Amino acid sequence: ERKSIVIDFDLDCESYPSLMIIFKFCDSNWNSYENPFLSNPLYNKQTNLFLDKLPLTVKGAVYHFTGSFPNNRVEFHLSGKWMFFITDSQNPNLIFGSGKFFVVDTKMKLNVQVVKESMQGDFGDKSILGRTLSIRTNFVLFDSLFANNVTGVEIIKNRMIEYPIFIDRFTNSPEKYYEWDASKRFSFVARLLKPGNNYRQTDTRNTSKYNTPEVEAKFGEIETSALFSRRSNDHNGGTILTNWQNEYADYHNVVFKFRAPENILKPIFLTGSFCGWKVLPENEMYDDKGLMNLSIQLKRGVYDYQYVTADVVDGKIKNVDWEILEGNYYETVNEYYIFVFYKSTEKGGYDQIIGYKKIITGAL
Repeated sequence: ERKSIVIDFDLDCESYPSLMIIFKFCDSNWNSYENPFLSNPLYNKQTNLFLDKLPLTVKGAVYHFTGSFPNNRVEFHLSGKWMFFITDSQNPNLIFGSGKFFVVDTKMKLNVQVVKESMQGDFGDKSILGRTLSIRTNFVLFDSLFANNVTGVEIIKNRMIEYPIFIDRFTNSPEKYYEWDASKRFSFVARLLKPGNNYRQTDTRNTSKYNTPEVEAKFGEIETSALFSRRSNDHNGGTILTNWQNEYADYHNVVFKFRAPENILKPIFLTGSFCGWKVLPENEMYDDKGLMNLSIQLKRGVYDYQYVTADVVDGKIKNVDWEILEGNYYETVNEYYIFVFYKSTEKGGYDQIIGYKKIITGAL
């Protein structure tokens, strides 16, 4: 957890750009509020961004920006979900980049319990796929808050903001349910959560090995399924970038090569910290004589990533399987971020975060 958000990016352009960053307060579905009491128009923009020039030896970018927020121009006045947009100074609708983050201001304590479980069913030689976790979040609501306004609990695994687990008060199933004593005491339970495996990593910081415009993600290696092999620790879905002032902070076309098991018939996708852990149509790997390939432009650094299978239905990604190519182990170290949402009636009404806790599961 941090008391500020750092926005850091490079730009590849010939002339000095005129940019600004707009911050927007959002509801629980990441839709921004237009209510001026919530959008806070006097303190939601950073204009006239100052950009540094990258070293002349760097290929793939020319300018760099680093900024820390909040500051004297930007404030995050409410607890909840926020987004930022990097835009043209004269045309805010021209968006070059965006991101999501959470602002939490609460003293309500959460008691979180994690239990190892096993799914019922016949998995054959893939019994490891049946290993699951149950996360129970317990709390007692402050006297000043109304029980009927508690909307639910959201759980984020590692950096996977795009794939949250939400337990609301309208769902009652073996996978997700809640308990309430008709007063101030709540429990929200998420079950059948698969711990997965520690992520794969590519590290292109070695300038001797990675010294050409196109490099291999795994130098001299073709990757295969990790279903039955537990990997060592990772960065829990994160990235370590080469410092922008380094003369070797280049961009490469990084080629990922994967030989899939013969029984895998669905499309295979590459995802990781470089794309916010989204499973994107453009990151579907192509088959080159039985070897799956994909090239992505990345700045020199360390990236967590993995391979998944999914269906493509009408151009959309469905039924993502995160474990079939990567394995599923109780010992996997994962970070889970747990948020309690409340429908506040202040300032016209908004989705407020009133409880938060980070837990770490697996072998410590």
